[in-house]
Amino acid sequence: MADIGFIGLGIMGTPMAQHLIDGGHTLFVNTRGKTPRQIVDAGATVCESAREVKAEFIILMVPDTPNVEEALFATNGVAQGLTPGKIVIDMSSISLVAKQFAQRIDDLGCEYLDAPVSGGQVGRPPRSRSWLAACIRPSRRRSRCSS
Repeated sequence: MADIGFIGLGIMGTPMAQHLIDGGHTLFVNTRGKTPRQIVDAGATVCESAREVKAEFIILMVPDTPNVEEALFATNGVAQGLTPGKIVIDMSSISLVAKQFAQRIDDLGCEYLDAPVSGGQVGRPPRSRSWLAACIRPSRRRSRCSS
């Protein structure tokens, strides 16, 4: 199983993170406000900043473009803690500025997947969301991302 970073434990992120933990993955999490008790009790490691979320894969599930930019590029953002070869997966529904974010992450030797999730939390049956993924270019590690 993988070590996965997860940023954004709101109404959509919390159940997604829980499913990853239930699937046997080790999670390193960060969110605004208090980390949901169920995630802590399930064994996730709570990180004080997005910079501290260090894992092979880092998932962002935050509300909007400014939130993604802050999580990635603020003083204690994800980009400050990245090392080459990591994969950042943005599951937020954001503007076309994601291409610029992708280039900045790519310049650090990492990959950025734009993978927005469809459907909100209210009225959705469990595990019934869909998502699409795209990356800036064919991957250095083709098994993980392709054009």
